[in-house]
Amino acid sequence: MSEPKSSVRPASAPKPALDAVMADKSGNPLRRALWLDSLDRQLRPHLPPTLRTRCRLANVSDEHLVFLVESPVWHAKLRLAETQLIDAARSIGLKATKVTIKTASPAPPRSPALDNQNGPHAVSAATHKGLRDALACLQDTKPSRS
Repeated sequence: MSEPKSSVRPASAPKPALDAVMADKSGNPLRRALWLDSLDRQLRPHLPPTLRTRCRLANVSDEHLVFLVESPVWHAKLRLAETQLIDAARSIGLKATKVTIKTASPAPPRSPALDNQNGPHAVSAATHKGLRDALACLQDTKPSRS
């Protein structure tokens, strides 16, 4: 007769969330994003100072680098630095031969109500009137003494 197996498992500490995700195949997109971020930080110092804050590395596919910029002006300026980018990419071990620059629109504009929260036009006149009327009603009622 075989001995019964113990149902007691050795105590183990829970894995931190990042370690749990990275240990699985589902962590591949996260690993790639971290890798691209690392490459971006390595390439950024090789850019002209005016471009360092205006573009970012979006993708690397074989010998193809893809950068995102926020306007056509920065697109043109980065295009002029293409040779410099390819040389910098090669210096860190990439076999880059082509650069694509895409113009991505900046974040959508904020709501005017959010931009003018403290300004005179943040709330409509009807809202002001309603609030004044409600306040007047509250001031009219006096607490009764028992």
